[in-house]
Amino acid sequence: MTRISITVDGVGYDDDVEPRTLLVHHLRERLGKIGTVVGCDTSNCGACTVLMTDADGELVAVKSCAVLAVQADGRQVTTIEGLAGPDHTLHPVQQAFHERHALQCGYCTPGMIMAAVDLLTENPDPSDAEIREGLEGNLCRCTGYQNIVRAVRDAADALHAAGRSAAPAPPTVEAGAAGTPDAGLPREPVPGEAIPQPVP
Repeated sequence: MTRISITVDGVGYDDDVEPRTLLVHHLRERLGKIGTVVGCDTSNCGACTVLMTDADGELVAVKSCAVLAVQADGRQVTTIEGLAGPDHTLHPVQQAFHERHALQCGYCTPGMIMAAVDLLTENPDPSDAEIREGLEGNLCRCTGYQNIVRAVRDAADALHAAGRSAAPAPPTVEAGAAGTPDAGLPREPVPGEAIPQPVP
């Protein structure tokens, strides 16, 4: 086991992890961040995309099935659950996806939104071609992508009108944050997903 310290959605966690544990599994199974979904486990689909600080402290999109939890030691991670504002208002990208109905089954949506936030942080005014290129690492098997591109364009316009960056708002301090009495305490285990049973 390896001891890691990681800040997820503004809350600090100290945990012992198996060195081979993928970040996506640590987020879901240990920290309860089930909005980060497991799609392919091979870094092809992008459904597990989160934002993580790089060596320079900049938040960048990463596919959490391609990152070991130990590689996130000392880093900050923002998941889809941490994207909303401090007053629980939707992030402009989330709002645009909702208004444009840029989803169908919704499985790819968390990763698609996180990739779009990363794109708009780097390029606040992308063309449709740049949006498509920026999201090419995220697969959607339902929508045909048209409404997704429209949603990202709408989000870019909304962010520009508000004079703000797409970067997530600084998180508020919650229970379990570093420096609070319950920092690093084990979290409730996440119940296993229900497995459909055949009808006799």
